[in-house]
Amino acid sequence: MAGVVTKQQERTGDVRLGRIGKGVRVLVALAGIGLLINGSVRASDDAWPFGPMSQYAGMIADDASITYTRITARTDAGTTVDVPLNIEGAGVARAEIEARTGEIVKDPSLLQAVADGWARKHPDKPKYVKLELIRDTTTLVDGRVVGDPVPEVLATWRVRR
Repeated sequence: MAGVVTKQQERTGDVRLGRIGKGVRVLVALAGIGLLINGSVRASDDAWPFGPMSQYAGMIADDASITYTRITARTDAGTTVDVPLNIEGAGVARAEIEARTGEIVKDPSLLQAVADGWARKHPDKPKYVKLELIRDTTTLVDGRVVGDPVPEVLATWRVRR
C-alpha cells in the first residue's frame, strides 16, 4: 500500500527514502568519485579536495633529506620574525607558498601579497619591510636527524608601501 504510514513509522518518525532521493544520493556519490579519480589521475594538489594532498602521500626513507619552506620578515621595528603562514596570520597558507615556490623564485614580487595580507589583518603590529623565502633542509641518517637544518634563501623581496 503505497503512501500508507504504518504504526511503527508513526511512533519513531521514520520516513522511507524514495526513488528520487536514492537517485540523487547515488549521483552525488558518483560525481564525488569521478572528481577524486580525475584529481588522482592528474596527480595535482590544485584539485584538492578532489585530488591527492601529496605532502601526506608517502613515507620518508631512513636516509633522506626533508625540506621545509618558510618565510622570514624584517619588520619596521627592526626585528626578524617567522611569518605565520596561515589564514589568520598573513592570509596565505604554507601549502600555497610551497606549491608556488618556483613561481616566487622567478618573481619575488609575489611575496608582496604576504606583506599586504599581514598589514591588512594586523594593522596594530609592526609592518614587514623585507621578506625572505627560505628552504630548510634536514638530513636523516638511519631515521634520525643529523645536525641542524641547513637554510637556503630562495628569494628576497623589499616590501613596497
